[in-house]
Amino acid sequence: MIAAVVPAAGESRRMGTPKQLLPFGGTTVLGHVVDQLLASAVDEVCVVVGHEADRVADSLSARPVRIVVNPDCRAGMLSSIRSGLGAVADSSAAVLIALGDQPGITPELVDRMLQSFRTCGKGILVPVYDGKRGHPLLVSMRYRDEILARHDDVGLRGLLEAHPDDVLELGVSTPAVLQDLDDPEDYQRELARLGDPLPPDSSGDRPADKPPAG
Repeated sequence: MIAAVVPAAGESRRMGTPKQLLPFGGTTVLGHVVDQLLASAVDEVCVVVGHEADRVADSLSARPVRIVVNPDCRAGMLSSIRSGLGAVADSSAAVLIALGDQPGITPELVDRMLQSFRTCGKGILVPVYDGKRGHPLLVSMRYRDEILARHDDVGLRGLLEAHPDDVLELGVSTPAVLQDLDDPEDYQRELARLGDPLPPDSSGDRPADKPPAG
């Protein structure tokens, strides 16, 4: 069993509005990311919310995901990853840590990562594009206790640095593994890639349609 943990608890200060809820592809940025994961071979999806927790959770109400609230979301992404790790089933063999603001990730990419992980014999898998490491990360559950207790200052980069011989760098053909949404320019880039641009001065606050239940 492989679970996905999606940290989506941040305040989106550089974006100026909750980026999880920005319209994207007929849903929201976060909804699109979750839909990609649900269409992949992961066995469960756990979304960690914090800032605007009720709104973000409600935007996913039609989807079969587990919602976990991070009460210390201002402490940074590692705190949200830890909240998610504490919620996934002990029977999970590994956890895919997927960013909630990385809408370019596809089910095909995730499935390729899962397949490679199952056969590579390594405990950590990181996608690489043009020589640069990106996300999502796939991590064996044997590292859960270490993530919960260590690497406060550097996050998951510290895990990779501590275990270089147990890391598989998986070369991929898409720059999406390097591209998340930090500011309005990033958001416009992803909308243009999708072919659904908003006006440049749009705040992105228009309501997004939710997919039907089931």
